[in-house]
Amino acid sequence: MGIIRKIKEEEFVMIPMDRIELDPKVCNGKPVIKGTRIPVSVILEQIADGETWDTLLTGYPELTKKNITA
Repeated sequence: MGIIRKIKEEEFVMIPMDRIELDPKVCNGKPVIKGTRIPVSVILEQIADGETWDTLLTGYPELTKKNITA
């Protein structure tokens, strides 16, 4: 199950709510990996900078590959 967010005119993205959560009490309501305080934006930035999934999993042991793909 997920929610649909409009990101641009005529462009939508599905947010998988089984792996990502939005809670105003956690990280000012920014999307985080469910059950953690790891912002999705941090993971995306590290991937964009060329970080490997294995490095992310080592640096954030509470993550799984399914969390990263979400």
